[in-house]
Amino acid sequence: MPPTERRDGATQTAQQTRRSIAFLNVAHGIDHFVLGIYPTVVIGLEAVYQRSYSELIVLSTAMFVAFGLFSLPAGWLADRLSRRAMMAAFFIGCGLSLAGCAVAPTLTMLAVALFLLGMFAAIYHPVGMAMLIQASGARGRTLAFNGVCGNLGVSLASGVTAVLASSVLGWRGAFLVPAVVCLALGVAYLAMVADDRHETGSRTRVADIVLPRRAAIAFFGLYTIISFCGGLTFNTIVVALPKIVDERLGGGVGLAAVGGLASIVFLCGAVAQLVVGRIAERVAPHLLFAVVVGLLFAGAAWSVRADGMMLIAALAVVMAALYGQVTVGDMVIARYTADAWRGRVYAVRYFLSFASAGVAVPVIAWLHARGGFDLVLIGLVAVSGLFLAAVLGLVAIVTVSAPRVMVPPDAAPAE
Repeated sequence: MPPTERRDGATQTAQQTRRSIAFLNVAHGIDHFVLGIYPTVVIGLEAVYQRSYSELIVLSTAMFVAFGLFSLPAGWLADRLSRRAMMAAFFIGCGLSLAGCAVAPTLTMLAVALFLLGMFAAIYHPVGMAMLIQASGARGRTLAFNGVCGNLGVSLASGVTAVLASSVLGWRGAFLVPAVVCLALGVAYLAMVADDRHETGSRTRVADIVLPRRAAIAFFGLYTIISFCGGLTFNTIVVALPKIVDERLGGGVGLAAVGGLASIVFLCGAVAQLVVGRIAERVAPHLLFAVVVGLLFAGAAWSVRADGMMLIAALAVVMAALYGQVTVGDMVIARYTADAWRGRVYAVRYFLSFASAGVAVPVIAWLHARGGFDLVLIGLVAVSGLFLAAVLGLVAIVTVSAPRVMVPPDAAPAE
């Protein structure tokens, strides 16, 4: 092949990679945004349907169950068929489901549309992460920025939804406008991102670093504990944070100040995610994973007895570690999992993480009723301690097993 043609081909491949990563970043933000629409819209539905909040919020239960449950078949289908097709289904499926919510004539139909929304939203994490790892080569800063995009979706959901619901379009417009955006992105994605069906059968079935069979089984067994504990810790602190600040900061602090301080704590998490992403490019991910989770445990232990601004500092450490461990944890999986299996492995990881959300709220309620947030935070320390123990076990397995580094065939020197 002439040099010019080779350069043109490399340039087109690089453009396709950048384009694919850009769509994946947008998709992560949308994934978390669409799940946050109904919890805000429901406030206005109380007056529309003359129902209580407790009656209406339960309609979203199926959505969140589907969001965790359907990540399993989504990862399997992506590995067996086409990851690009699955991501197109994510955009278009979310768009159609949101449109269904907007035109739902009854609350029953609204619940059905929300269930479908959760089902299509479940596609992103197992499929999108596998695609992002493949496209970026597990580059730390790329994974970190993608994580921040997801956090941005969470942050914008309530505010944007409130504005749309307050407009002339009403609460239905809060679903309809994002529906149009999702459908437009789905069409653009199909038009601008190349088909990948030819890659399905050729994906490597050997991990970058190969562990012995027994070590690999122990590794992934520990990762199930890590995934559940990480999700439970994250969901507990996210749900409880505003109320912890309100109760433990001291008297005379208004609601706006509580909200502002909680936002600052969340911002620490986003900044930490970017920092950890860059560090992970220079430090072995499994070692960095242990350091970050160690900070999580230390911050949780500190928060048990802290009050005033020391409490804010302790919670900032917890939040920074929680967001940081997501990025470095995904990198660890990427190193020890073959590309052909990543969709399924990420599906299990995120299924366990999201399933923990259903445990977090009743656990918070049960502990708070018996010992206030002192007991909630002690429980957080216990879970983060188990999390740290599992990570240290993983580090020991990787270190002792002395895995063999696999060199891709195309990396061999030319003769």
